[in-house]
Amino acid sequence: MSQSVATEKVKTKSVNSQDIVIAVMGPTGAGKSTFISYACRKASKDLIGHNLESCTSKVQPIRITTGTHNVILVDTPGFDDTNMSDTRVLGMIADWLLETYNNQVKLAGIIYMHRISDNRMAGTPLKNLKMFAQLCGTAAADRVILVTTMWGRVKQDVGAKREDELKSKFWKDMIDKKAKVARFEASFDSAWAIIGRVYEPLEREAVLLQEELADLQKKLSETGAGKTLYNTLQKQLDEEKRLLKELYDEAERQDNPTLAADLKNQYEQVRQQLEVTFKEVASLKIPFGRRIMQFFFSKKARSNPLKIFNF
Repeated sequence: MSQSVATEKVKTKSVNSQDIVIAVMGPTGAGKSTFISYACRKASKDLIGHNLESCTSKVQPIRITTGTHNVILVDTPGFDDTNMSDTRVLGMIADWLLETYNNQVKLAGIIYMHRISDNRMAGTPLKNLKMFAQLCGTAAADRVILVTTMWGRVKQDVGAKREDELKSKFWKDMIDKKAKVARFEASFDSAWAIIGRVYEPLEREAVLLQEELADLQKKLSETGAGKTLYNTLQKQLDEEKRLLKELYDEAERQDNPTLAADLKNQYEQVRQQLEVTFKEVASLKIPFGRRIMQFFFSKKARSNPLKIFNF
């Protein structure tokens, strides 16, 4: 693509159904903002702030105008943001998806980014993928492009082996549902080669989270994404409780005042994190009465959650 592009940050209310709206999702540090910057022929700091934290702290649509298309790339925070809880991140993404859906705007595509430099799928990358599988759903799967990044940080044969594992295991259900796979080579042309694959004339579909919130009138905690986050946080809460008890018991056993003080310091940090996690879990808990109502009266969505390996 040799033509020039014009870019601007836009408000959600100015996004319309004629725009080619593409959400860019994935873990923090996977290269979402970098991808958008290359697509805009701008440095990240010139487009969306002077540091990476500022550009991923909210859902930010960026309009790119070319000679023939109006493309809006939507930068989203990951479910591991250092400045926000996962509950807040999910709420922000849900609010944006609901607002656009109510304005008759459906996503033309979703670019989901994964670092090929990660030597295994666990922890943060796996958590982000689980959340994505729940909020996307099967109906919109053919609008998904699974993009690997950071190829310059690995040997090609190592990266290719990891890519094969992603395709055969973790991404298999998405690919079976016609999701596409691409490599981002950190260039303007590579970014637009990926964006260009969204231009194919397929009917736009609501993602599962939009259908659950708008059509089925569910609360966020009652959606598949909300329940998945609740279960993840519940496991985290249990682990923090276990660690807290171990630190307390070890501190009580120590005769060394310096070591005991250090352990108590760690204990206090874990205790504070425990309180934060507990509040997040509580905010996503579905009241008993609502659960009974759902059991008898809730309708099922057209779309189903996407499956991933071992989940």
